[in-house]
Amino acid sequence: MAMRIVANRPDPAILGLPWHLPLEDWPDDVVVPLPRGLSRHVVRIVRLGDRVYAVKETQDDIAFREYRMLRDLQRIGMPAVLPQGVVTGREDAEGDELPAALITRHLQFSLPYRSLFSRGMTAEHVPKLIDAIVVLLVRLHLAGFYWGDVSLSNVLFRRNAGEFSAYLVDAETGELRDEVGQRMREYDITVGCENIFAELMDLEASGAVHEIDGFAIIEHLRSRYEALWSELTDLEEFRADEMWRIERRVERLNDLGFDVDELDIVTDLDGDTVRIQPKVVDLGHHAREIQALTGMTVEDNQARRLLNDLASFTAHFDLGREDRHLVASRWMHEIFEPIMAMIPPDATGKLEPAEVFHEILEHRWYLSEQAGHEIGIHETARDYIDRMLTAKPDEAIAGDEDITAGE
Repeated sequence: MAMRIVANRPDPAILGLPWHLPLEDWPDDVVVPLPRGLSRHVVRIVRLGDRVYAVKETQDDIAFREYRMLRDLQRIGMPAVLPQGVVTGREDAEGDELPAALITRHLQFSLPYRSLFSRGMTAEHVPKLIDAIVVLLVRLHLAGFYWGDVSLSNVLFRRNAGEFSAYLVDAETGELRDEVGQRMREYDITVGCENIFAELMDLEASGAVHEIDGFAIIEHLRSRYEALWSELTDLEEFRADEMWRIERRVERLNDLGFDVDELDIVTDLDGDTVRIQPKVVDLGHHAREIQALTGMTVEDNQARRLLNDLASFTAHFDLGREDRHLVASRWMHEIFEPIMAMIPPDATGKLEPAEVFHEILEHRWYLSEQAGHEIGIHETARDYIDRMLTAKPDEAIAGDEDITAGE
């Protein structure tokens, strides 16, 4: 049987992998020792040149289905790992058939939840992980994606200015539909509560984390999901002389990090009552703004933090009447880029640049409190990099690309 590779922008180096061996037997000179989440399948992470891939063994039809599903999610801009290809027709040296393999790109600066707890995260941080999953789940549901297997194990987490962003890893059970109805959304939430409760109890039993209130966590998941879904989709009714409420609704969504791409506005026959309902919303309000100003691609909370510092810089130098793009360019040249240049080469894989800058801002507040006066940003950066950043474990494999993909 001939081996077949179906790939998106194929990397010729993939052909050189030891496809004649089961994944569990792949040698150490191929496999990269990166943290992996729990999986029903055998998963290996490999590095080919400057690219890192996750390879998962599964059945032919499942591999192709998940590959197509991940491509569809990529097409509509959902936060999920990027599919690279599917390998079928594998045989070992004796001619026996081996499972198909799904290849995805490793998501740089991302970690499975168990690795976060092994790096100092405690029970008090769990709600932040849940908030990240809630945002992911709401976005997927709004896009018409029914997940079917919501769990901590099926996402990767990236740091996001003290919070986290969640990326879908396993789309094996997912379906793209015209709309995810209430019963299906409720089922996803119920499955998520059951899976996450079991995962947290397993973490506690293993000693990785202590004193987790699993019931409070799943209640937190339900309440946060309902609140966010309501804010993004609810119909709002008001008098015709309260048109300012349209702008207020949009501002609330912007504060949550969402842009309103389409708003349904309906008046009654007499024009006395107005009803508004968001129809199309998309996370990334602040990220799009900072990208337009600086060209940087960052998570939304990171973008919010950068924009706040840019606003402070603008006020400090009385640049409010200047073109924002020119001010942002000056801020990049005088503040952001010199600080990033301070980071030694062997520390560039510790955190993303935007996350480093966020932590420097946090560190400046701490140093200024200690000193009783404002500490300069560059002095703060030097202290943070020398004493704190260099002591952190690496969270990325250095490469030429900003985003690779995961399991």
